[in-house]
Amino acid sequence: MKQPAATVADPALIAAAAAILEEGGLVAFPTETVYGLGADAENPAAVARIYDAKGRPHDHPVIVHVAPGADLDYWTTEVPEAARKLAQAFWPGPLTLILKRHPNIPDAVSAGQDSVGVRCPSHPVAIALLQAFKGGKGGVAAPSANKFGNVSPTTAQHVRDEFGMDAHDDGALNGGEACSASALAMVLEGGSSEVGIESTIVDMSRLATHGPVLLRPGHISAQQIADVIGMLPAAPDQAAPRASGTLESHYAPRTPVAMATAAALADTLPQLHAKGVKVALIGHALPAALTAHAHAQRVLLADPAGYAYGLYAALRDMDQTGSGLILVETPPQGADWLGVNDRLRRSVFGSAGIIASLLQH
Repeated sequence: MKQPAATVADPALIAAAAAILEEGGLVAFPTETVYGLGADAENPAAVARIYDAKGRPHDHPVIVHVAPGADLDYWTTEVPEAARKLAQAFWPGPLTLILKRHPNIPDAVSAGQDSVGVRCPSHPVAIALLQAFKGGKGGVAAPSANKFGNVSPTTAQHVRDEFGMDAHDDGALNGGEACSASALAMVLEGGSSEVGIESTIVDMSRLATHGPVLLRPGHISAQQIADVIGMLPAAPDQAAPRASGTLESHYAPRTPVAMATAAALADTLPQLHAKGVKVALIGHALPAALTAHAHAQRVLLADPAGYAYGLYAALRDMDQTGSGLILVETPPQGADWLGVNDRLRRSVFGSAGIIASLLQH
């Protein structure tokens, strides 16, 4: 069941967080998709701290988050009318637009590319922070608040777990002084992220030659985009800009992850159980005959929005069960499930062949 996000942002905490950002420090904050690890997008040294804290490759761009009503022309050299229509339709919300980067914007956020990813999140705490930061005229560069390649956090506690923090380590939350600018100085609370997977990313920087291109699926579907601009986004091409969260292996817990259909699970689970393999099972329609062979289990809602909301928390929880394998029942394959299946495909990428390997031992 979805837990309501915190809708009231403490003005003192928001002011403290904005001050940390303006001083070049890092602040984790909630968005409707996942929690972000934020820094001043116009401060290359601050953006570099994001990469250092996450262990993120420097050729992997980050997304700039802006307040409602932000001037897109400040961040880009060209905003096509189709891009403005998408912003009007879906902002604040889980859509990132890739546009041509203005030369005055440091290329640190774009990993050296001539484009920049921009979005306006809808979470009330994120909006409050963006409105306070530089009087609402700044941008906060913010990938997910986790170590690079790991499962994205959807609660403040996930962030603390990821960076080895206790609540009392977060000085700003307890009235103390913020940590040094080179480390995560503050985690803003905002409940569980409502969407649960990262934003849809659509490239609008090459409309004349390629049209819109869907770089990362998410809560906002390709059809919803087409309904606004009259063009269905194409699949990524070789020349598409690099975008956040699009590497083949990503969103993975420490425990190996594999996917199998319900029919394959009925055959595989008893075999793994007989081999003494502890299996943590995640699914949306798990009969008792299957779960009897599982060491731990989590049943997610059988609709794409509900499934996405619970996916990352389920992966994190199952990662803590001492299991040798997280086995995910393959979700439905319809267009509405594209974002969920994209994240799962990337989470299992590094564990190819794991089931066969476990059964051979």
